[in-house]
Amino acid sequence: MYKDFDAIIFDMDGTLVDSGRLHQNAWTLTLNKYGIPIDPALMRSLAGVPTMGTVEFLIEHFSLDLQVDLQQMNEFKETIVRDTMKDYVKPTALAEFALANKGKRPMAVGTGAYSDEANIILHICGLTHLIDHVVGADQVENHKPSPDTFLRCAELMGVAPQRCIVFEDAQAGIQAAKSAGMFVIDVLAEFQIENDYFLP
Repeated sequence: MYKDFDAIIFDMDGTLVDSGRLHQNAWTLTLNKYGIPIDPALMRSLAGVPTMGTVEFLIEHFSLDLQVDLQQMNEFKETIVRDTMKDYVKPTALAEFALANKGKRPMAVGTGAYSDEANIILHICGLTHLIDHVVGADQVENHKPSPDTFLRCAELMGVAPQRCIVFEDAQAGIQAAKSAGMFVIDVLAEFQIENDYFLP
């Protein structure tokens, strides 16, 4: 139960929520529409990065000269996510861990998703009542792998960063937790949580 820590922080996508198919579907439709190559390994490496940051990285990575509005691309992808999330998301095994800790320690979600989207997904998965705070990409200036998201979670819970344990599936999030001075669990290794997101 990791009882040595005073507060728990979960990443959402691929950690507390199985949403791999949701985002793979949305990204596939978006990248195909705008003529951006799909590199599954590259997309997996960008897990946890907000939509706008991912789009900007892909355009630079592939040296594309796209005459498109990045905000429009962002909205296209996010619209697909909103319209299809009920069909694709479900809680992972970590939901049982969260339930076991309800009322014992404060818990937060620190995610690269936008706050409204995160709250809707948590509601669909029946997890809202377990989480005390949700910190989305719109609430911090610097996103993962910067520590801002997790530091904000700690601040809202009133717990020192070094007393927090973070559960993450993405390398960017793991680095963010370490940079925040927090203890981090790689859920892919520790819990064998599978995330069907651009699998090879």
